[in-house]
Amino acid sequence: MFTGIIETVGEIAELKPQGGDLRVRVRSGKLDLIDVQLGDSIATNGVCLTVVDLPGDGYWADVSAETLDVTSVGRWKKGDRVNLEKALTPQTRLGGHIVSGHVDGIGEVVWRKSEARAERFRLRAPDNLARYIAHKGSITVDGTSLTVNAVNAVNAVDGAEFELTIVPHTLQETIMATYAAGTRVNLEVDLIARYLERLLLGDEAAKASGGGMTLEFLAQNGFYKR
Repeated sequence: MFTGIIETVGEIAELKPQGGDLRVRVRSGKLDLIDVQLGDSIATNGVCLTVVDLPGDGYWADVSAETLDVTSVGRWKKGDRVNLEKALTPQTRLGGHIVSGHVDGIGEVVWRKSEARAERFRLRAPDNLARYIAHKGSITVDGTSLTVNAVNAVNAVDGAEFELTIVPHTLQETIMATYAAGTRVNLEVDLIARYLERLLLGDEAAKASGGGMTLEFLAQNGFYKR
């Protein structure tokens, strides 16, 4: 588990295709690896990767075919900068929110504009994630815990667009300063929202085929008035 508070920015040093999946070496920069052992987890742009080797200046990790399908890892290139966070411990301050490192889907930056000393971004989420994104709720973007400032519903094909205001410190300490319209990012929705949906579905959860919570279900069970 992670907090979404980025510790440093690393760099992709090497990529080795392995017959359908991938082995990646990350140069970890300022990240202190003295307490990291083989088998430990490090969130790399929000993707929970397991350390399989420690060459001294960073770590190697294996990336499965499934992870390549649902994250931006398959688009990484040598030299790309990535957000890094070691797994939390019982002594870690939970400064962000609970993050699993299991990416739910890929979003896209729609636009970016300056707002005083901050930067405002609008991102588009996949349609199946739109229901988990709430005004003033939490979302993880490339591993960074952020607060949603606005949610803008658009057509069902595009899903939902949401806005973020990023302060100078976050721009300096993460890769968000490099974002521009068209940048693809890893998204992880709030874990609590997912569990709440499961609880509200009750016995229906066992019958669900991926559709999840709907307005029809909420109306039938008294949670929503048409």
